[in-house]
Amino acid sequence: MPYHWSETSQVDKVQTLTLWPHQSLPPKGLAAFVLATFTMITLPLFGLLGTKLLWGLLPFLMIAVLGVWYALSRSQKDRSILEVLTISPEETRLVRHNPRTEAQDWICNTYWVRPTLHRNEGPVPNYVTMLGNGREVEIGAFLSEEERLVLFGDLCERLDH
Repeated sequence: MPYHWSETSQVDKVQTLTLWPHQSLPPKGLAAFVLATFTMITLPLFGLLGTKLLWGLLPFLMIAVLGVWYALSRSQKDRSILEVLTISPEETRLVRHNPRTEAQDWICNTYWVRPTLHRNEGPVPNYVTMLGNGREVEIGAFLSEEERLVLFGDLCERLDH
């Protein structure tokens, strides 16, 4: 599961949930993939060593390698979302750290927080939201359908609903 519950204080009964999207390609994997792409592209060029055709093809092949690197690193940055939900007896706070924009913050009295599961009405199946303080905020939209169902059960259990 790409989320983790932790109790930050036994005395205050503060619980923290940290959610993050799946990262199928770690930074070392990205480097290995780009290196393998570079190697596979340059292998056929050995037959063209010493010819003018090599210099005609080389810029386009290097642009292709740079394009692969840029696309994969951009995708990796886009997936650097982090959501932190803190539940205390008095206050519930959700902070979403986005890749290229400011963090989004939502605070509500814990008594009034209501987790809601939208089975088919949301942008994704089993869409999970929390309602409170006059706002409805999404949580874990980047998780899979099954993971959102488990998350909804966890939220209901931890919020005593």
